[in-house]
Amino acid sequence: MVGVALIRDGRVLAALRPPSPRTPGGWEFPGGKVEPGESDAQAVVRELREELGIEVAVGELLGSQPMGEPYLLRVYTGRLLAGDPVLHEHTAIRWLGIDDLYDVDWLSPDRPFLEPLVRSILRASQTTPTDPSRFGDE
Repeated sequence: MVGVALIRDGRVLAALRPPSPRTPGGWEFPGGKVEPGESDAQAVVRELREELGIEVAVGELLGSQPMGEPYLLRVYTGRLLAGDPVLHEHTAIRWLGIDDLYDVDWLSPDRPFLEPLVRSILRASQTTPTDPSRFGDE
């Protein structure tokens, strides 16, 4: 299983999954199953195209978390390339700032990624395009 913490202007896209017979409802990083022969990045791109009608670029791996046999959830950062999210499988979406991340009821497999996500956003906001260390020139 893969998910993406889609970041735009320092805010993160959260999607509200309705309850189902297999899972409780709650907020999640959108994503889904990796199909045979697919890389994690390919699965993220396909899933977000199907679930939200958007095109994304996949960034760094935030980590992985067991989510019940036989699944392991891997969450990546990502950025929006094209489109505006449209609800298909979710009942709501929200762009959350760092201060808002803990205000929603995240699904338990997604919660461990909040702290690494905050660190990633803060790290990115401290690096400017003119910072020479960003390019390894020091």
